Amino acid sequence: MARNLLTDVAGLKVGNADDGVLASGVTVVLFDEPAVVAVDVRGGAPGTRETDLLAPSTLVERVDALVLSGGSAFGLAAAQGAVDWLAARGRGLPVGDHRVPIVPAAILMDLTNGGNKDWGGLNPYPALAQRACNRAGAGFTLGTAGAGWGAKAHRLKGGLGSAAAVEPETGVTVGALIAANPLGSVVMPGTDTLWAWWLERDGELDGQTPPPRPPADPMADLDFRTDMTPRDSTTIGLVATDAVLSKAEAQRLAVMAQDGLTRAIRPSHSPFDGDCLFAAATGRRALTPAGAPEARARALARLGALAADTVARAVARGVVEATGYGRFPAYREVRAALAQGGP
Repeated sequence: MARNLLTDVAGLKVGNADDGVLASGVTVVLFDEPAVVAVDVRGGAPGTRETDLLAPSTLVERVDALVLSGGSAFGLAAAQGAVDWLAARGRGLPVGDHRVPIVPAAILMDLTNGGNKDWGGLNPYPALAQRACNRAGAGFTLGTAGAGWGAKAHRLKGGLGSAAAVEPETGVTVGALIAANPLGSVVMPGTDTLWAWWLERDGELDGQTPPPRPPADPMADLDFRTDMTPRDSTTIGLVATDAVLSKAEAQRLAVMAQDGLTRAIRPSHSPFDGDCLFAAATGRRALTPAGAPEARARALARLGALAADTVARAVARGVVEATGYGRFPAYREVRAALAQGGP
């Protein structure tokens, strides 16, 4: 049954683990079988692990899991927790008598959100990743959860969002999972209207209404002198499909899906964000009928366009579902105040 989540894509599971005192968390995507994965990095301040091996020209063809984490560079250690968890279960690339789990990762910056980051030399992220692995497949929470626990979205609370869709011509499913922590804004200046309002499906964004007119200055609520600082930004995530794709095709899917960030966030891909998007193919469904090479490129183009819309919806949904924390109010709180004539 479709749930409008990344897990609508057959062949993967999602697990979250977070810590309210730490004000941070980890999200792990486990593939039932090793999946084809690519990545597209566009932010000016990325934090990643094992992404070079995802290039189409490299030797390793498939990946066992992906990790999204808070914690800035400290959060990259979360990948080791997932590696250890998978190794204990015999998962990984065969290397002689050993198996080496392949687990790329990306992190966002949430060190300055007010949580207690004084962990005394014992990095908490590997343990959080193991907890997330143990929870994978049991359902997962959106908003202030997992890698999105400590996220913000400009002056609002950010969060973990997900969405899914089916490409009508091929029947292929595409899903997105995004930890939205952008420097840019997700709402039109002076309103409660999300930039991604026009993509809403089935009330997933609390019933968006069209803006009365386009904003005269789309970035009027941004102060480029004070807001544009390398403090606490980056949006990371994954777009996945059940289609059979090559690494090169997955790379093109990741490139096209990045457009979803520009549809939901202004500005995106800034020098201060580490925007990074993975694309995964679990290979459960043919993209096109056999013997149709020209149709394949067209099908991939349609899938990429749908993936971008799905990413935008996931960004917005992560913000809508988030609860307020510290100096970052929840979107729903701000929307209710505006409805009552508040600031």
